[in-house]
Amino acid sequence: MKIRKAVFPVAGLGTRVLPATKAMPKEMLTIVDKPLIQYVVDEAKEAGIEHFVFVTGRNKGVIEDHFDRMYELDATLSARGKKAEMEILARDQPEAGAISFTRQQAPLGLGHAVWCARDIVGDEPFAVVLPDELVLHTPGCLAQMIEAASKLGAKSNLIAVEAVPDELTHQYGICGVGKRNGRVFEVDGMVEKPAKGTAPSNLSITGRYILQPEIFRILETQERGAGGEIQLTDAMIGLSKTQKFYGVEFEGERHDCGSKAGFLRANIAFGMARPELREGLRAEMKKYSAH
Repeated sequence: MKIRKAVFPVAGLGTRVLPATKAMPKEMLTIVDKPLIQYVVDEAKEAGIEHFVFVTGRNKGVIEDHFDRMYELDATLSARGKKAEMEILARDQPEAGAISFTRQQAPLGLGHAVWCARDIVGDEPFAVVLPDELVLHTPGCLAQMIEAASKLGAKSNLIAVEAVPDELTHQYGICGVGKRNGRVFEVDGMVEKPAKGTAPSNLSITGRYILQPEIFRILETQERGAGGEIQLTDAMIGLSKTQKFYGVEFEGERHDCGSKAGFLRANIAFGMARPELREGLRAEMKKYSAH
């Protein structure tokens, strides 16, 4: 099962981190020195993804600009002899034709955003990567999932899962656990935000998926679910009636950068993971704790 394409739903309003996202897309908020969207694109590149599909909305043009060349900047850096900076920009520059953009005109939910990419994805399995969730680990979460997919059947679907406290399962999409093989298990049912005390496990569905193209036919007629939105989980429940789903308990530390606390935590964690920044950050944290 070759996974060539990844869909990045980036049309959300980022209301959990207002006012920062009033004029700036949340996907362009910076973790250390890179925007969120660059981290997840890098994760997808590492996993072997060849085509990057962005489902955007209004006021998201800066995301497209970020992945374009800026000739004025290139010329200025060249004139000033800033080779290191030029190499960083060249490294992050996608190949011509490797990125596509499509619009989600109304905020109708994650399932609807994925459906908007149907014609670009076509009739092949694909990944879905939520940009406000980062996983600190090498290899990345998506690479781990694609490795797991290589050992499964051709029509398999995979979801990344993470254990959450039992008392918080009502806040997440939760999956049941069937036959297990190490960190990979057959999904025995899924439920979106189960009532307290009714969750089939404590494994929550996180922001990484590998899905078969048949999901698009289900999403096309999917009724609105929780929050009045077209929920991807509901469509996956429908697809699970005819295709297998597997959960992957990935290795790594997940950061929810769509919340203020999670965003701050991610900056510290990713900063500490950089050897050239670690000592300086420790010194700054020590000065802060002294107060």
